[in-house]
Amino acid sequence: MVPERSPERILVVDDSDATREVIVRHLRAVGYEPVAVTGVAEALDALARARFDLVVTDVRMPKVSGLDLVAHVRENHRDTEVTVVTGYPSVDGAVTAMKRGANDYLTKPFTREELLAAVERALDRVRARAGGASEPTALGRPHGVIGDSPAIRSVLAQVERAARAPATVLITGESGTGKELVARAIHYASARAAAPFVPVNCGGVPSELFESALFGHVRGAFTGATMARAGLFITADGGTLFLDEIAETSVAMQVKLLRVLQDKDVWMVGATSPRRVDVRVIAATNKDLPRMVARGAFREDLYYRLNVIAIDVPPLRARAGDVARLFAHFAARSAVELGCEPLRPTDAALDALARYDWPGNVRELENLVQRMTVMRDRPELDVADLPPNLRFAVAAPEPDLGRTLAEVERDYVRRVLASVDGNKTRAAEILGIDRKTLRARLAEPEDG
Repeated sequence: MVPERSPERILVVDDSDATREVIVRHLRAVGYEPVAVTGVAEALDALARARFDLVVTDVRMPKVSGLDLVAHVRENHRDTEVTVVTGYPSVDGAVTAMKRGANDYLTKPFTREELLAAVERALDRVRARAGGASEPTALGRPHGVIGDSPAIRSVLAQVERAARAPATVLITGESGTGKELVARAIHYASARAAAPFVPVNCGGVPSELFESALFGHVRGAFTGATMARAGLFITADGGTLFLDEIAETSVAMQVKLLRVLQDKDVWMVGATSPRRVDVRVIAATNKDLPRMVARGAFREDLYYRLNVIAIDVPPLRARAGDVARLFAHFAARSAVELGCEPLRPTDAALDALARYDWPGNVRELENLVQRMTVMRDRPELDVADLPPNLRFAVAAPEPDLGRTLAEVERDYVRRVLASVDGNKTRAAEILGIDRKTLRARLAEPEDG
């Protein structure tokens, strides 16, 4: 863990109140006391009055650019690390910042884990130069992957091997198991760690915008394209592009993805020539891709191109020994965000949590902790305080071989729905079906 009173000094420079406050809050949550300013002029004044180990600065700011601050730090404060923050449209500015002397950069929107990982990378370099390099901090653990069960240790061993290889990776597992965390762990343990990690939810981008989002477009490529915009492949150049929910892409887009993976060239929409990119692709899905290939819903050649290294993330029910540690992690984080004491479950409550089979996996546990932190007026948590579906959790019984498959399926669907407080949209997402199919399953009579 970062020490409660860290000797390292961090200067945060951003004209956006929201971004600056988010960065400061995340840094304070792990023990740092950053100094925050709103522009380059204030930053220069702060640097003149005190020594800083790290400057985290936005690129685009009024009056004076963050690039000028980067150059000033490199010329006048050679022992200070610089991490720049940039949005997707300004990826070229980030490249320029690296050339001007920045050591690292983050692309917006970035997660708490990405920010803290970048800060730790920078401060590790400071410590190494000072001859004070010590054992890795907790943040040096594979990018937020928490647990010590045999199942998760197996995943972490695969992450370590995948990080050493340049090949594409296909991560499979149920919804909510932490597939994106595993992808980030691979990226930040690889030689590409200083370059961008760019995630995209393939199911969350409208099909008509997907090509432009991935590959970019030139000015005038279509109605409304008033300026050129770099796509996510170009943004991720030198780094990693994470294609979550890859099964949601259309067959037409699968053809274009395959071409980029084969040729390493990106054609921006409306462009007359390709642009070379160096991007590692990691894809993830909670669907059965081989079955989709068999029925023609997913291209076989793309499946094999993605499935060079395969990592299956276990469901939480297969790693019950990690539940207590995950609960403590989420409780501590929620307490910091809400300014209260973390939840303190009794042994009996932890036992009930460990016995529950978590159909929504780690995401369901995280949501439960957040909800209970908000709703409870005291930190103590006993079995009676748990929601009914957890309060009465029992060890999974031996399967009743006299039940029909429809009965077993209907029971599971109802348990998933109960686990998300009756939210049909969320239940359908966990089950990998649409709401219409969910309603049909719930409407079936008890006697099948």
